[in-house]
Amino acid sequence: MTDDRMTQTEAIVRLKELVEDIDFTMLTTQDAAGNLVSRPMSTRQMDENGDIWFFTADDSKKADEVRADHEVGLSYLDAKGMRFVSVAGRAAVVHDRAKMEELYTASLDIWFEDGLETPDIALLKVTPVECEFWEPKHGKLVMAAGMLKALVTKDTPDDTMRHEKISC
Repeated sequence: MTDDRMTQTEAIVRLKELVEDIDFTMLTTQDAAGNLVSRPMSTRQMDENGDIWFFTADDSKKADEVRADHEVGLSYLDAKGMRFVSVAGRAAVVHDRAKMEELYTASLDIWFEDGLETPDIALLKVTPVECEFWEPKHGKLVMAAGMLKALVTKDTPDDTMRHEKISC
């Protein structure tokens, strides 16, 4: 079997594609009682520095939790495409008007009634530390055929998934 691992650069490019294509993630923070809590967030961008950007309300519980403990997790899932991304990172609440103007779209009006003029609107920036992703190595059909074969033969499936780990 040949080693078809991606280079660090290729893996980062693919990670950005996955994060921006899957869009919704579960952001996990730690609450005051030490519980891990998660909520859905819509990814606005993974920028050229690797930072992942979201909109939030400055007075939200998640913003308070990020200020208390900046270690967060992001979990992306595309069940239909069998694509998964896990990001361990450090988060910060950011008030950067120019960045907000760059990333804001009308679809956010449902959460921010006055658009960029909404009181307490802020950005949440997650700087990745460790990232992993899994996706079909040769496409979904080849993966499905390999899994079906393994089911019939009772063998472990062939290496059907690409798994990459990136230290940022």
